[in-house]
Amino acid sequence: MPRFTANLSLLFADVPFLDRFERAARAGFEFVEFQFPYAWPAGEIRARLDAHGLRAVLHNLPAGDWAAGDRGLGCHPARVDEFRAGIPLAIGYARALGVQQLNLLAGKAPAGASEADLRQTFVANVRHAAAALATEGLYLLIEPINSFDIPGFWLNRSDQAINLLDEAGTANACLQYDIYHLQRMEGEVAGTLQRLLPRIGHIQFADNPGRHEPGTGELNFDFLFAHLDAIGYAGFVGAEYLPMGRTEDGLGWWQRWGPGPAD
Repeated sequence: MPRFTANLSLLFADVPFLDRFERAARAGFEFVEFQFPYAWPAGEIRARLDAHGLRAVLHNLPAGDWAAGDRGLGCHPARVDEFRAGIPLAIGYARALGVQQLNLLAGKAPAGASEADLRQTFVANVRHAAAALATEGLYLLIEPINSFDIPGFWLNRSDQAINLLDEAGTANACLQYDIYHLQRMEGEVAGTLQRLLPRIGHIQFADNPGRHEPGTGELNFDFLFAHLDAIGYAGFVGAEYLPMGRTEDGLGWWQRWGPGPAD
């Protein structure tokens, strides 16, 4: 059975962030992830993890000013110093929270930058971040994101990500495979998961269309979750979707495939 995580940046979003840990534990989750923990002191998040018997497995590197439209800094030639300044902050949070993997968002291609400059910047940033994480025994992830939800996002296909990882040549950098994003960009989810299995460090999912919970769209998650077992995927599988209503009302998939809510 896959080891599922609840992404608290999207799930249980009807309550303040720090209150979502209790809700996740009550629903039966043992593992959580989140996008950006930096608005809360690491000690407060750690206290919630410990109080509810949860383990955090993933968060993102700082990604610029999200409210202003930034969606990552990894490919931005003019913001390399800003990107690199965020790495020690992310490592400090990872150390405090027990997180072993950090996700690097490429971001949107800035106007006027050549493809060669974008690629060179991204590869250099992957090398720099991976080297810094390696000193702490941490792993780096890079994530393709579909260009329909985020027009202009520079990294949006799995083979593109693998080529960039190969060029970077860092042993502790892997692919984060988001089923929703890559279903929209390229399809062939089951075959791609199997083909790229040795390069995948983390998987996330949502149904399509709408990025909602499993069972609301076209994807056969009974097949896909069983497929992950069959091909021997041993990592975490993150529920990163937009609930159609109250999160607990859409956890039929969790009751079927996970431990289910605690009594």
